[in-house]
Amino acid sequence: MDKSKIKKVVLAYSGGLDTSVIIPWLKENYNGCEVVAVAGNVGQADELEGLEEKALKTGASKLYVLDLTDEYVNEYIIPTMKAGAVYEEYLLGTSHARPCIAKGLVEVAKREHADAIVHGCTGKGNDQVRFELAIKHFAPDMPIIAPWREWELKSREEEIDYAEAHHVPLRINRETNYSKDKNLWHLSHEGLDLEDAGNEPQYEKPGFLEMGVSPINAPDKPTYVTLEFEQGVPVALDGQKMSAKEIILKLNELGGANGVGLLDIVENRLVGMKCRGVYETPGGTILYKAHSVLESVCLDKMTAHEKQRLAITFAELVYNGQWFTPLREALSAFVDKTQERVTGKVRLKLYKGNMINAGVWSPYSLYSESLATFGESDYDQKDSQGFINLYGLPIKVQAKVDGK
Repeated sequence: MDKSKIKKVVLAYSGGLDTSVIIPWLKENYNGCEVVAVAGNVGQADELEGLEEKALKTGASKLYVLDLTDEYVNEYIIPTMKAGAVYEEYLLGTSHARPCIAKGLVEVAKREHADAIVHGCTGKGNDQVRFELAIKHFAPDMPIIAPWREWELKSREEEIDYAEAHHVPLRINRETNYSKDKNLWHLSHEGLDLEDAGNEPQYEKPGFLEMGVSPINAPDKPTYVTLEFEQGVPVALDGQKMSAKEIILKLNELGGANGVGLLDIVENRLVGMKCRGVYETPGGTILYKAHSVLESVCLDKMTAHEKQRLAITFAELVYNGQWFTPLREALSAFVDKTQERVTGKVRLKLYKGNMINAGVWSPYSLYSESLATFGESDYDQKDSQGFINLYGLPIKVQAKVDGK
């Protein structure tokens, strides 16, 4: 890359440590280029407060705050949830936010006639791939600058030193310097004591959890929630019609208050290393559970099992930054077909981190009480004899051959 041609860049800006430090670093290393900061609002709430003042004070020429919340929910979260896509227990909160934000970045870069797009992802992580593959999809010839792959800074501690030397305002200190990612779907925690897989997360420590409480501190009385779906999409909560975004936000409150949605895993990153992360996904965990319960009565066996197999592929595509690919689009088309009759109502009981089934109803339910009952039914039990004879015929033949 010819640095002399870089006059204006668009920076994916969160106001966190990495992107705050990047602004003065870019000016020092790219000929004092103009830095246009872009924050994609995917529901990080209070993290957006005071962001413009901070960006300008740090050296940006302007800040765009893109409201992507509805797009993020409707075009990324819900399709992934309908697919039942889970990556090693992780509900993909960071993963499907990145292509949504990257799309917005490219739109601003084209509007501003920028010479490059900049992100603050490290060379160790998955997000660099997610951002850059999405950028390549929408702007295949756009140069991309990733300072973590260029600069001499080797750790977050050195970043803090750099920030202090350049009078960059920070909201963190060395003791609370977890690496976090927050949006309306989840909050992730990495770093510090969590880097030792033998350390228990400090769930009961005040300030550690932000979206809820530890199950230990949850109420002793259960909370019931009733979710309604139409073709796999959540449309109502406790009898009240809401948008999918409103449902997720309300479920975050209910789930968080009951200690639901905590996950502590060592996951396999795309770059090859294992990494330990703690996730808070209260509303999303409830939504996945309710949707799965409804599918259990609405989907036939073969469709359900094939969908479960393809959900692994779907999750890997999302995790690996391949949202904008023909395969992901094809899988979404398959998923949409399976959801045509996933309509109905599910009731769950939330209690100290648990989600307990408390009822499911659907006009398309394939469950027949009159067939499955232990009482008198229309099912002719004599039919099973002929079925077993045919189903077991290969075993019988093999046994005779082996006996010879």
